[in-house]
Amino acid sequence: MWLLRLLPVALALAVSASPPPAPSPSGAQCLGSACFALFWAARSFAEADQACQGGGGRLMTVRSTVAAEAIALLLRGGPGRAWLGLHLPVGACRERGKKLRGFQWVSGDESTDYAAWAGDGAEGEALPALCGPRCVAVTPEALSWEERSCEAPSDGFLCEYSFPSGTCAPLNPPPNAEVLYVTPFGAQEAELASLPPGSTAQVPSLGVALECIAQGQEEPRGRWHSATKGAWDCRLDNGGCEGQCHPGETGQPHCTCPGGVAFVEADGRSCRSPCAHLECEHHCVPQSDSAVCMCMEGYLLDADGKSCVDVDDCQTQPGPCEQVCRNTPGGFECHCSAGYEMLNGKCQENQRPCFDLLCQHDCTLVNGTHKCTCFEGYVPDPSKPNECLRFCNQSHCPAECDPHTGDHCDCPDGFIFDVTEDDIKVCTDIDECHSGECGKLECVNTPGSYHCICPSGHVQDQKPCEEDEEGSGETEVYSSTPVTTTTVPPKDGSNQWVLVGPTVSMMLMSVMTVALLC
Repeated sequence: MWLLRLLPVALALAVSASPPPAPSPSGAQCLGSACFALFWAARSFAEADQACQGGGGRLMTVRSTVAAEAIALLLRGGPGRAWLGLHLPVGACRERGKKLRGFQWVSGDESTDYAAWAGDGAEGEALPALCGPRCVAVTPEALSWEERSCEAPSDGFLCEYSFPSGTCAPLNPPPNAEVLYVTPFGAQEAELASLPPGSTAQVPSLGVALECIAQGQEEPRGRWHSATKGAWDCRLDNGGCEGQCHPGETGQPHCTCPGGVAFVEADGRSCRSPCAHLECEHHCVPQSDSAVCMCMEGYLLDADGKSCVDVDDCQTQPGPCEQVCRNTPGGFECHCSAGYEMLNGKCQENQRPCFDLLCQHDCTLVNGTHKCTCFEGYVPDPSKPNECLRFCNQSHCPAECDPHTGDHCDCPDGFIFDVTEDDIKVCTDIDECHSGECGKLECVNTPGSYHCICPSGHVQDQKPCEEDEEGSGETEVYSSTPVTTTTVPPKDGSNQWVLVGPTVSMMLMSVMTVALLC
């Protein structure tokens, strides 16, 4: 029961302890995204800070001359002092050499480029020892800072409001049309450099009532808005139209948007591109009240009408490349096969490996590898693959003679130089079988060479034939390395004896070989 009797008393004490509501500000200044307001009401430092927070702000910080100039416009000639948001916390003491003397802003920091201390103990002078709590008020005469007891009420207080989401620019009304602005923190002004979101603008002579609304973080500026659809007077902020504002013949203004680019939204003032809802992957092309998606070169529009699919250019016929084609997103790349390189857009054989081979005749790419090749009538030298030897697979071949003198002529191995009755220089095959090259073995002459046939019937391939059944042990060694003849015979017909000398020599060599073996 006694608790019920004490309840009215506790409620009365709670009501009397709550700070009185903040009055309307006597003035306001807005600079960029910050607004400052002056309130004339006797409050302690804590009560003043609560009043500022109730309006969405805090006691004012003065970090630069810009904020100091705003105070000068608001406070100069006022009836008394006004609290700033600067105080020396409980337990903290003054500190020499600091711009704020160890005091802190209500935001908890000491950052500033400006200070205006009054009386003794200014910056650089000796300061008497003093510890908090102490608070700071600004005087109306010299606009200087004074230290005061935080509990003693000041004549007024200065509040600061921040609007990071953007502010609205002031309206530019026609002559004789007055605008009254009302801010969210209660200031009523006819002129402000910027208006925070939530501010209202009344233009009675034009019958217009507007509100500043924030557009979000992506668009840091606010815009004026009317709850009524359609345009308002075109002389005031273009009637709110995003496109063009037309007064109209009947006096009712209306908005239009650029044709083929956008159309008016439901509010009758905003413009929206017909491409906004399509979400095209590459390009959007407006068409009157609609739009279509289009893709970049090398892509095709997908079935959904907005996505783009890469075209495999390498699959087209005929192919776009000379040798190798590689598809890329939106295009293709041409490359060359192994052994070729791209020169001036064409695949040309890479000749660099041929320089290392030092081929006597020609260099050719064979199965991806460069090899030395010989001209017609020549074959690669078995001992030197980069050089070539004369070769003839007939009994008579044209001789190769010096084109300048015609005297020095070359013939392939196993051939001898000769001149026909028609004075044609030829190479004639040497019949090694007449020279007894195979001994007792059967001999088969071939152009430029010969074969020895063993009794078993196989061709001797530089290995002795197997012993015969009588066990004589006689073997014959295969030899098919005739000497190349390069001598030009006389023209008196004596060239018919040219064959005799080599033939007799070969026979003597064969006899000597048989004798040695025996």
